[in-house]
Amino acid sequence: MHVLIVEDDPIVADVLGMTLEEAGHFKTTANTIETALSELKHNRIDAILLDLNLPNGDGTRLARLVRKNHILVPILVISGNSSIDEKITALGAGADGYLTKPFDRYELMANLDAIMRRSRDHGAATISVGNLVVDPSRNYAKAGETRLELTAKEFQINEFLALRKGAVLSKNAFLNHLYGCIDEPERKIIDVFI
Repeated sequence: MHVLIVEDDPIVADVLGMTLEEAGHFKTTANTIETALSELKHNRIDAILLDLNLPNGDGTRLARLVRKNHILVPILVISGNSSIDEKITALGAGADGYLTKPFDRYELMANLDAIMRRSRDHGAATISVGNLVVDPSRNYAKAGETRLELTAKEFQINEFLALRKGAVLSKNAFLNHLYGCIDEPERKIIDVFI
């Protein structure tokens, strides 16, 4: 499993990373919302450990952006704030779990395993259009019995088209789906992808 740690405190990030590596997982670290979004765009991430107090904003903003862009990745919030309102806000923004600091490393791994199990159970739906089958939970598509070798953006385009089958879609709709209003390239990129 590849876990993205979004934490601005390097000591906490290192401890979390060591815990994950000891459990046999890979980790990538980001200390801002923008860095985390870039990692999500360019790497296959299986789960996010998200601190809420980041230097460039509240971590719930990242959770909202992840959900708005239909990125199917479980999010476990790790925060020193134990207030009920903070937990409700984080879960409402799209987090799958909330763990209050300080916590035991075994408690962290148990929570991470639990949200991973739930995400696999609920993400099993596939989208079919003709002989095209798109599986968003496993990021693969196949035409008939042939698995398609797609880049991340090509997969997102196929998923978007399958979800909106029969609809006329604008270039802006594609740009919003692919980039979520963040670092959007020129509109011509959609012609290149198509």
